[in-house]
Amino acid sequence: MTSIAKKITMVFGAGCLGGLVNSLAVWLFGVLGITQAFGVKIAPQLTAPWLYPRIIWGGIWGLLFLLPLMQKRFLYKGLIYSLGPTLVQFFIIFPMKANKGVMGLDLGSLTPLFVIVFNAIWGLTAAIWLRWTNKH
Repeated sequence: MTSIAKKITMVFGAGCLGGLVNSLAVWLFGVLGITQAFGVKIAPQLTAPWLYPRIIWGGIWGLLFLLPLMQKRFLYKGLIYSLGPTLVQFFIIFPMKANKGVMGLDLGSLTPLFVIVFNAIWGLTAAIWLRWTNKH
C-alpha cells in the first residue's frame, strides 16, 4: 500500500472512531437527560440507521487530518477541524435538511453549545487516535 493510501486509511478510520464516540456521547447525554435538563431536544435512540451514517460522515470529515496543519499541536488540530462539521450542522443540516432552524435553535437555545461540544469530542477522539497510533 502506498504511503498516501495508508494516510487516507488512517485518517478515515480515526474519523470513523470519532464519529462513533461522538454518537455515543450524543446518545448518552440524551439517555441521562442532560440535554433535556438544559432545554435541548436532542435525545436520539441508538439504532443502526441513526448510527451508521454518523460513523461514515465522521470518517469523511477525518480526511481533514490530511491537511499539514499544526502537526505538533494535535489536540488543537482536532478542535479546529471539528469546526467543519459544526458549521455544516449549523447552516446546512439543521435549517435545510432537518427543518430545525439555523444552528438548530428550534431544538433549544443551547443547542449550538451542545453541537460544539459533541463535535469537539469527534475531533479530539480522531486526533488522539492518530497520535496514539503514531501514524500521522
